[in-house]
Amino acid sequence: MSYPAPSRRFGQQSVRAYAQVGLETEVLSASPEHLITLLFNGARTAMLQARLHMEQGNIAGRGQSLSKAIDIVDSGLKMAIDTEKGGELARNLVATYDLILHNLMLANLRNDAEKLTLAERLLTDIADAWRSNVDTQRAKQPA
Repeated sequence: MSYPAPSRRFGQQSVRAYAQVGLETEVLSASPEHLITLLFNGARTAMLQARLHMEQGNIAGRGQSLSKAIDIVDSGLKMAIDTEKGGELARNLVATYDLILHNLMLANLRNDAEKLTLAERLLTDIADAWRSNVDTQRAKQPA
């Protein structure tokens, strides 16, 4: 007896489902510090997808990806900051996130790759500093 070859669509759905389970498992077992790292990773991934859509002329895909990045930065990273306890550093970080958000919106409205690059660079700098100074337990673990 033979079975039909699985469709490509089925394979893609299986990979997405598997990746989703892996992410959910990582989120549920993560420290608060590592949750922030996961938000950085998600925002960066959304920005990379937006760049691909931008290069392909996919306006809807670009908009969806940039909206996702904006949501992660605004509702996740920025909202996690305690400006009362964090003082000036926290206020500066909020201002930097606002600059990232502004550049992401302009990148979408104007199809501007330079604004996207600036937002990516700012976010990457913050994420790298976070990983090396705060999420150190995770950074010290071998890959």
